[in-house]
Amino acid sequence: MIEQLPLFSNPVREAELLPTMLATTAKPMGAPLTGSAPLKAAIVAWREYMENESFTNDKFSIHTIKAFSGDLNLFAQFTGAGKNVGQLTTRELESWLQWQRTAKKCSPKTYARRVTSLKSFFRWLTQRQVVGKDPAAPLIQQSVLSPLPGYLRDDEVEKALQAAQRLRQADKPDLRPHVLFTLLLQTGIKKSECLALIPNHVDLTNPDEPVVWIRYSDTKHRYKERKLKLDPAWIPAYREYLAQYEPRDKVFPWSPRRLEYLLEDITNAGDLTKHISFEMCRWTCAVRDARAGVDENLIRQKLGLSKIQWREIGMKLKRLVEGAA
Repeated sequence: MIEQLPLFSNPVREAELLPTMLATTAKPMGAPLTGSAPLKAAIVAWREYMENESFTNDKFSIHTIKAFSGDLNLFAQFTGAGKNVGQLTTRELESWLQWQRTAKKCSPKTYARRVTSLKSFFRWLTQRQVVGKDPAAPLIQQSVLSPLPGYLRDDEVEKALQAAQRLRQADKPDLRPHVLFTLLLQTGIKKSECLALIPNHVDLTNPDEPVVWIRYSDTKHRYKERKLKLDPAWIPAYREYLAQYEPRDKVFPWSPRRLEYLLEDITNAGDLTKHISFEMCRWTCAVRDARAGVDENLIRQKLGLSKIQWREIGMKLKRLVEGAA
């Protein structure tokens, strides 16, 4: 056990000096943002706010921060980065959006996100009284959902499982498709997460409650780390797989393309019309959980999604479940 040593040998002296130390070592705050600040400075302040919110309460994902900041930087290039943020008008915002729609011909989804970026940015400025009136408030927001993703119905899952079992028991048995597919069905993990698995991440200490740990080396993605339950019935196939392939550094020590081919082997062996992929397995896992009555917040956490990411994913999942009912 590591003992925590006091900062000072005299506890009374520590209590007296600690507030002073915190005050002198804290990061100095910049001047308050005002309506006379350049647009570029306001964008930088907004990004810092989003990054802080992402760190403290998982409000913004790194992808949202990059997308919103990129949209506002494009707007600044169009209208002038040095223009006072308090002087911007609704007409200028609409001119930029019109230019995006016509000259740049951005997709409906990108256009909708850029409207959201403007609205989020100026709502933040208005709430902090940097600007008196929100110029983005009159902008019309039209939600655009991308097409619904594919997933496997129960009968298709059964056909795929039977195909994976046949590959497992063939003259030249290959356990990889079965172990990989059943793992994805249970956990819904992404391809990158699957490739990052090491043997120690699969905890079989309690055979009745096996788990897999999803870890990230980059601290920016620590909020995605999670512990997922596994079906105890998966253990025999996994142990057989370990005995046959003896993976050391990675659970699946093959290239991303090779793992995709393993899923494709199931598609072909099962004579399925749908092409099984990591993404399809992920959605199949989510749909099966939702239909089983699992709370949507637990599904979000299981998939390692932020609340922002869940807005669209959750709507799609609801539509898929309703369509499957």
